Amino acid sequence: MKSFIIDKLYNRVEERGVVCVGLDTAIEYIPSHLFEGRSETEALVEFNKQIIDATIDVAACFKVQIAYYEALGLKGMLAYKETLDYLREKDAIIIADIKRGDIAATAKQYAKAHFEGDFEVDFITLSPYMGMDSIEPYMPYMEKGNKGVFTLVRTSNPGAEDIEMVKTEDGRDVYKVVGDKLTEMGSKVSGDCGYSSIGGVIGCTHVEEGIEIRKRFKNMFFLIPGYGAQGGKAEDVALYLNNGNGGVVNSSRAILLAYKKQEGREKEFALCAREEAIRMRDEIRAAVDNL
Repeated sequence: MKSFIIDKLYNRVEERGVVCVGLDTAIEYIPSHLFEGRSETEALVEFNKQIIDATIDVAACFKVQIAYYEALGLKGMLAYKETLDYLREKDAIIIADIKRGDIAATAKQYAKAHFEGDFEVDFITLSPYMGMDSIEPYMPYMEKGNKGVFTLVRTSNPGAEDIEMVKTEDGRDVYKVVGDKLTEMGSKVSGDCGYSSIGGVIGCTHVEEGIEIRKRFKNMFFLIPGYGAQGGKAEDVALYLNNGNGGVVNSSRAILLAYKKQEGREKEFALCAREEAIRMRDEIRAAVDNL
C-alpha cells in the first residue's frame, strides 16, 4: 500500500509530541555574538541551525515562513535554501509557510517551485479562497504520496470574521464550506493513519468552536497557530487534537526568543529554545490527559 507524507507526520507526533517549531527568523531575534565574523544572513543560518539541532528530537516538524527571508532579498532566499537543506539533512519534516492561492498554470509553477528543486519541502500552506481549482494543481504531487498541503480554513486573526464567518445560503459559515470541500478532495490522498494529506490551518483562539471543528473535520490533520503569543492556551489546543494527535501546534517567537526571558542566557539561546519546546510539549500533553 502507498505511504503518504501525512503518515510520517502522524508518526512523528506520536514519537515527539505536537510541537511545530516556527523558523520565522527576523534579524533582530539573533543574539549579537553570532554576528562576529559573519554577515547578517550567515548569522541567520547559524541561528537556525543551532535552533534545529537543539529541538530536532522534541519537535514533530519545522515551519519556515518565507516572508522573513524574502524581505532580505536574494541573500535572504539563499539563507532560506540553506535552512531547508539543513532540515533535510536532519530528516526533519518541513512546512513552507508560503500561503499561495492561484489557479491553473500559475499554481502549477508554485507547485514546481516548492515541491521540487532548490526550495523543495514536504508541506506548503495554501489559501483556497479562489476556489478548489486553486488546490487541484498540487494534487499530482500529493497523489504520489510524498507531499502535502495545509490549507487556510479557520484562522486565528481577528479579520477572519470578515469572510470566514459569513453565512452562506444553506446556513453554513464560509469556513465550513471550504473545510467540507477540502475534506471531499482530500479523501483521494488519505494515509493509513486516517488523515488526509490535505490538512487545514485551524487557529486555536476560537475555543467555543474547537470541539465542533474537530468533530466536523475528523479526517483533516490540523496545523494549529495561535498558541502562546496570540493568546491560545494548552487547554484550548487540546480541543483541536484527537487523543493528542491529529495536529501540530506552531510556536515561533516563544521558542526563538525564549532566551530573552532569562537574563544572561544569550549565548544559550538554543538551549533556551529547547527548554521552551519541551515545556510547551509537556503542557499540551497534560492538557490532553485532563480532557
